[in-house]
Amino acid sequence: MPKKALEDITKGIVERSRDTRKAYLERIARAQGKIQRKDLGCANLAHTYASLPESVKAQIKTNDKPNYAIISAYNDMLSAHQPLKDYPEWIKAKLLTHKAFGQMAGGVPAMCDGITQGYSGMELSLFSRDVIAMSTAIALSHNVFDGAFYLGVCDKIVPGLLIGALSFGHLPAIFVPAGPMGSGLANAQKSKVRELFAQGKVSRQELLESEMKSYHSPGTCTFYGTANSNQMVVELMGLHLPNSAFINPHTSLRKALVEQAATHMATRTPKPVGEMISEKNIVNAIVGLMATGGSTNHTMHLVAIAKAAGIVINWDDFAAISKITPLLAKIYPNGQADINQFEAAGGLAFVVRELLKAGLLHEDCDTIMGQGLEAYSKNPYLDGDRVVYQEGVKESQNTDILRGVDAPFSSNGGLEILKGNVGRAVIKVSAIAEEHHIIKAPALIFESQQDLIDRFNRQELQRDFIAVLSYQGPRANGMPELHKLTPILGVLQDQGFKVALVTDGRMSGASGKVPAAIQVSPEALLGGGIAKIQDGDMLLLDAKNGILQVLIEDKEWEARKPSTPFMRELFGSGRELFAGLRFLVGSTETGAVSFGE
Repeated sequence: MPKKALEDITKGIVERSRDTRKAYLERIARAQGKIQRKDLGCANLAHTYASLPESVKAQIKTNDKPNYAIISAYNDMLSAHQPLKDYPEWIKAKLLTHKAFGQMAGGVPAMCDGITQGYSGMELSLFSRDVIAMSTAIALSHNVFDGAFYLGVCDKIVPGLLIGALSFGHLPAIFVPAGPMGSGLANAQKSKVRELFAQGKVSRQELLESEMKSYHSPGTCTFYGTANSNQMVVELMGLHLPNSAFINPHTSLRKALVEQAATHMATRTPKPVGEMISEKNIVNAIVGLMATGGSTNHTMHLVAIAKAAGIVINWDDFAAISKITPLLAKIYPNGQADINQFEAAGGLAFVVRELLKAGLLHEDCDTIMGQGLEAYSKNPYLDGDRVVYQEGVKESQNTDILRGVDAPFSSNGGLEILKGNVGRAVIKVSAIAEEHHIIKAPALIFESQQDLIDRFNRQELQRDFIAVLSYQGPRANGMPELHKLTPILGVLQDQGFKVALVTDGRMSGASGKVPAAIQVSPEALLGGGIAKIQDGDMLLLDAKNGILQVLIEDKEWEARKPSTPFMRELFGSGRELFAGLRFLVGSTETGAVSFGE
């Protein structure tokens, strides 16, 4: 039974985490009440209150009303974070109506993989998560807050904010999302134009016009990449107001939900976030990831988040949960629909109801709403200017996009762990046609994305092959996402060639129809087997049976020496500033954390 299997997986995590979780809970218990505003010196408090309006100063200096931190990833260059601009003022104003206070405690950086992909800035992307966690800690270090609101949306931002929040786990936390942009050009059409451009069949101007019709307004991108997966994960962990993830920005309901978050914090203060997030919340997040076909980036981020709470999970947990979790959603790149269409079909409220019905979520977990996930099977609506909740739909409104547990798209979550002499790797199979689940072909070694692009443009890749890109891991160059390979490999696959990718880099939420064994661990620079692969080696990528193997004799494989790392430019785009993080970062499978193992 899936429920029994889920309980067994969770018990294994609890047992594995017993010592580290106990130490974490003891640590945050010591922090509770250790330093409070009433204990600070007068000069310290004067600095805290100096910028406040006189009317607020008169109230806050009595120290008997709560003061909440607001930490935001706002900037107006990134569409997903532009809507956050006014949130701090809305939150502060609403808190005042409840005789509570809010202060904008700090901002965290927010970069966009969609802008940096294929360029040197992408090598900062993964490490930006840890910078955001550290920035969050700096914002909270003043010890004058009774809880915090976290405003962020995209790829590394939400995991970084949550890791930072857990380092101050004695404080209650509410995460406040911004929502997706409205639907634009269909994702499948956008993808087709990219493939045509890769073949030289459309102009750069036509490509730009297509892209700007896709990414066209404030909000997250509408495909189901890491940004929207983040929102699902945080919601299934119980850190959002129920079903606030996918309400569009700049709508009346979105503003009302931001204000309701402030009301909720002031009137129904949640448990401290470090106590609230338990092994069961982490497992619920993984179940949600599998049920919706979410981003493979979370095989790193959730490991790192769990570790920040003293909880030890690994890739085998993801694989075990994937096997018992039915795939309920088809959102691009796993299907044709965008996130707005998913929401219209029933959204997360429907997913939660179905998973609860099947016993595939821990109902006895804590959330900001109290205990249990039942509240997350309801949808918010406006009654005048008041947020009210109603039961979500009982039936999917579009079974091409969303289905119940009785008739899923697949009996499993579509994420597999591959093992073999190359190492361990993640593969997302939910978007891959079954005939491409097993690829046996010669290896072709590439030094970089650009090397593969150049050889494609020279018409040198019209054959069966498995592309191998090593030295793309966190230690080597910050583990960039390799999105620019997707259109090219897709073209070759459409031409009838058997192609796949093996890399210690990432493809993440944009993993599509071409089989890609990604995040190979150990990475090449840590002595991983991927560095031993040579041109012409016969490689087996078998997603059905979980195999990633170079097909040569064991003795020959053991005798091989790793290839020499490719020469890389380590300066420019600020890369030199991250040299220390590259030196310290742990393995991909343990979360690629640079704070130490």
